[in-house]
Amino acid sequence: MTGIDEIIENFALLDEWDDRYRYVIELGRMLPPLPDADHNETNKVRGCASQVWLVTHVKPDGGEGPVLTFEGDSDAHIVRGLIAILFALYSGKSARKIVDTDAAAVFEQLGLKENLTPQRSNGLRSMVERIRADAGAALATVA
Repeated sequence: MTGIDEIIENFALLDEWDDRYRYVIELGRMLPPLPDADHNETNKVRGCASQVWLVTHVKPDGGEGPVLTFEGDSDAHIVRGLIAILFALYSGKSARKIVDTDAAAVFEQLGLKENLTPQRSNGLRSMVERIRADAGAALATVA
């Protein structure tokens, strides 16, 4: 999986939004497939125009507290790419770090904020809120 620093570097090399858009779609193509059984109502992210599913795995005994990893899928190519960027930012990180990370700042740095439709922006916000809520719940179990 591509790390967030590499994604940021690659975005900086791409001058045109069309190239960045294609790169986001390519990132989505690299996401491992989500098992059909995980395409269910429990995993569905509310507030997205597209269908989005997110599965959170919590390893409770990380060095800095619980560590979260994620699996996800969408029926829209661009959204799969946004999921891949979110996973690069959040997956494998401690719950505390997830709660403290400002995804909006990263997406602004990538230039995605001004280039996403309002529906996509709302869906992205819903995905971030879901990930942060899962991290908060993981922290609450150790408090």
